[in-house]
Amino acid sequence: MDLRPRQRQSFSGFTKSEVQRMEHLLNEFKEQCLEKEFCKKLARLLNRSSGRAGKPAVNWNEVRSWFQKNQQNGLSKESSCNEAKETPVVTEALARNKKIGNPKMAEGEKNEDLSMLEFEAKSLKDGAWYDVDTFLSHRFLSSGDIEVHVRYVGFGAEEDEWINIRDSVRVRSVALEHSECRKVKVGDLVVCFQERQDQARYYDARVIEVQKRWHDVRGCRCLFLIRYDHDNSEEKVRLRRLCCRPDILAKSE
Repeated sequence: MDLRPRQRQSFSGFTKSEVQRMEHLLNEFKEQCLEKEFCKKLARLLNRSSGRAGKPAVNWNEVRSWFQKNQQNGLSKESSCNEAKETPVVTEALARNKKIGNPKMAEGEKNEDLSMLEFEAKSLKDGAWYDVDTFLSHRFLSSGDIEVHVRYVGFGAEEDEWINIRDSVRVRSVALEHSECRKVKVGDLVVCFQERQDQARYYDARVIEVQKRWHDVRGCRCLFLIRYDHDNSEEKVRLRRLCCRPDILAKSE
């Protein structure tokens, strides 16, 4: 698994998954999709998605142009893709879960439109967090819990899993720019890229200590002492290996 990217090049086109998502949004929100703030928000979310890793950045003007073109061409009909059809049902399940107090959903996220958000899920296989590409289906358990069938970004159908929403699905963590290192505080919950000889995964961790350093041409040189939740091991890492929870970033702004 690669590090989540911070920098982008010039935009050149939408990916298949982005098109499917935008078709769903156009079908649901119609004229609202042409509003400037709507397009700006969607562009930011697309650029933060790992599905855009190594690809050019999306500008809000490209987003609005796509909506305008496809609205004129009558492509706001219901998507023929099964995954896209399932999305409204799954987001409804996520909304229901928020109402019963999902501890993974921060206060600052409660008013967000779920169809506009990117998600990550914790795998049952290794306890690491992976970006969700598609919610394939969902089911209600006898316990009252909700599970979603997810496909991860960069993985095939053989890696699909049923994941409990309450414990293992949340709004996607965000990679930081070099200038945003000041937003990381002692005690913060972060997602850290743990590198081992046999694996490299994103795991939850707590910031134990922050060592401020002068930045240079390479960017941020600060060091962060973190402790992983899954094995209690500690290590010092640089900013490029950290992703922050959206509620932490919101409090820092």
